[in-house]
Amino acid sequence: MSEQIITAAILIIGDEILSGRTQDTNTAYITNTLAEKGIDILEVRIIKDDEAAIIFAVNELRSKYTYLFTTGGIGGTHDDITTPSIAKALNLPLVENTKARKIIEDRYGMPLNAHFISMTLMPKGAHLIANSLSKVPSFYIDNVYVLAGMPSVMKVMLDDIIPKLQSGEKIYSNTLTSGALEGMISEDLSTIQSAFTNVSIGSYPFYDDTKKGTTLVLRSRDTKALKQATKEILTMLYRYNCEPTMNFDIQIES
Repeated sequence: MSEQIITAAILIIGDEILSGRTQDTNTAYITNTLAEKGIDILEVRIIKDDEAAIIFAVNELRSKYTYLFTTGGIGGTHDDITTPSIAKALNLPLVENTKARKIIEDRYGMPLNAHFISMTLMPKGAHLIANSLSKVPSFYIDNVYVLAGMPSVMKVMLDDIIPKLQSGEKIYSNTLTSGALEGMISEDLSTIQSAFTNVSIGSYPFYDDTKKGTTLVLRSRDTKALKQATKEILTMLYRYNCEPTMNFDIQIES
């Protein structure tokens, strides 16, 4: 019996992302890490630090996908409103998490100031997500996982929760890069894609001062179909006298 298909969305919360002042690097890391677990990211959304926007997005995305991962807005400043907004989205009271308070007190000493006290408040019933860097934990509740926006902290938080997540059926990927121009091979690609409907074939052209060509990325859970589609792509590229460089999850017979 095949494994269950596990899906997820990423909700990026922060005015600094929308303004362009801060570049999002978390999405690629989360997506690649979850792919190793067989979890498909099907939607990524960026919203501002606004309570109504957060409540709407959280409720919509958590109902559509197996998991929802949020990043950003969990610090202790006035504009960090992710935690209370998620509590409202789930219709739960915001309460002090005694385990979180002890962790913060042990790390930063007593008494805690308002900045740290605000980070002990979580939706009632939340479970902690460990933070091996600054030690200040975050939380998850139901299928909503709340991560830091700072990439280094987000990564260690994600490391903590990965073992807790369900594993899905892994997607495998084969990549071929060559000097074949996209316009030259587009009709062939359409024919191959039509023949292998359970293989996703992405075409990504590149141009710079020294080289031009196309990178083709084939992705599928069906390893047999992935092998066959890859062979067809190789045959097509050789027909155009284009020798590709290859990076394969699933090797094919020569």
